[in-house]
Amino acid sequence: MADPQSNARLRADAGAPATGVIHIRTRLTADFTVLSNALLQRRGSAVTIGVAAYIASLPDGSPVSIAALCAHFSEGEILISRALRELEAAGYLERRRERTPTGQVRTRTFFYGVPAGRDPDGHPDAPRPRRGPARETAPGRPDDVPPPPPAPALADADPQAVAVLSSLRRVDPRLVLSAREAARLAPAVAAWLAAGVGPREITEVLTARLPEEFRARPAGVLAFRLRETPLPVPPPPPQSPPPERPVVPPLQTCDGCERAFRALEPGRCRDCREHEAGLTTAA
Repeated sequence: MADPQSNARLRADAGAPATGVIHIRTRLTADFTVLSNALLQRRGSAVTIGVAAYIASLPDGSPVSIAALCAHFSEGEILISRALRELEAAGYLERRRERTPTGQVRTRTFFYGVPAGRDPDGHPDAPRPRRGPARETAPGRPDDVPPPPPAPALADADPQAVAVLSSLRRVDPRLVLSAREAARLAPAVAAWLAAGVGPREITEVLTARLPEEFRARPAGVLAFRLRETPLPVPPPPPQSPPPERPVVPPLQTCDGCERAFRALEPGRCRDCREHEAGLTTAA
C-alpha cells in the first residue's frame, strides 16, 4: 500500500507577514545612529530623507555645506539645496550666518533629532502667538493663502546689476535671462555691489563650476548661488603711505678732536665750534 498522504495545509510561521517586507534585525552596539520614524517615514523626496540621515550620522564639526554634500552624493546642488530647504521648513535643520571677529561670514548648521516646535514624543507644543496684526484678505480668498507678490519690473532694477546679469551669457551662452528673470535677480546682485563686490568677482561666482546640464532654468541656478553663497569680505580700504623718514646725516670726523659726529659736510663738531667761539670772544 502507498504511504498515506495528507492534503492539509502546512501551518505558516506564526508572526511572519504573508506579503511586504520582513526585517532581519541585528543588534548593534557601535557605529549606529538613532533616527525617528517621523523623519524616516515622512512623505516627500527620498533625497531629503537620505541627506537628513547622512547629516545625523556625522560627528559634530563635520562640513555639511552644499559643496560637501554634493561631493558625497551623486545628486547636484539643486536637489541638495532643495532637500536642505525641506529639512529647514520641517524644523529638522537650522542654518545661521554669523560674522567672525575677523569679519568673515561663517554658516553654522544645527540638526535637530526632533523638529523644532514638537516634544520628544512627536506631539506639537502649544501654539505660539502670532506676530503682528492680522492681515486683511481679499473677498473670496482663504485666510491662509497669501496674495501673490507683484512681478518685478526691469525698469525699476539697478542698471549696473542688470548689466552684470546681461553679460553672463558672454561667459556661458546658456545663461540667457528673460526680462522678468533679470528683474527678479537684480536686487540680489545690487546687494553684492553695495557690499563692495565688483562685477568681475560676481561674474566669477555665478559662472564657476556650472553643471554640464541644467535640470532647471538658468535663472534658478543663479538665484541659488546668489542666495546660498555668503557675501565675500570687502577688501580693506587703502592705507595711507607711511610718513617719510627724516634724512640722517652721515658720520663725519671732527678736524679738531677727531671725534665722530653727524653732519652733511665735513668740519668740526659742536664742542670744538663752541670752544673756538669762546676763545674768540675772550680775545
